[in-house]
Amino acid sequence: MPGPSAPRRTVLKGAALAGAAGLGVAACSTESKLGHAETPTPTAPVDLGEASAVPVGGARLYKEQRVVVSCPAKGQYKAFSAQCTHAGCLLGELEGTVGDCPCHGSKFDVTTGEVLHGPATVPLLAVPVREEGGKLVAGPEK
Repeated sequence: MPGPSAPRRTVLKGAALAGAAGLGVAACSTESKLGHAETPTPTAPVDLGEASAVPVGGARLYKEQRVVVSCPAKGQYKAFSAQCTHAGCLLGELEGTVGDCPCHGSKFDVTTGEVLHGPATVPLLAVPVREEGGKLVAGPEK
């Protein structure tokens, strides 16, 4: 007859795993405060500041506005949502023109929005961007 410690140990392990699984669900939930938003792109025009802040051939991450902007050529801009399409986390940083998601390791080409490394399989959402008087404005027209 097995001693009482074996079933108790099994129960405790199960409880610990269930708790850890619950934390994982919370981290991936769109209700989490880890950088998720219900609407991953601006729904109104958002002023991003000076257009010159985005280097030609490079990109800039605007975390607060949840947008990443690249400049393929002088005066040309492309923008995408900075919210990962896998679990909704906000991109953490850029390495050149590669956006890195800190939650699960997805990587995106921020000049095209394409996935470079999963687990994400869907590209970043495109965001309209324009230059107005030397400033960048992301989101829909007024």
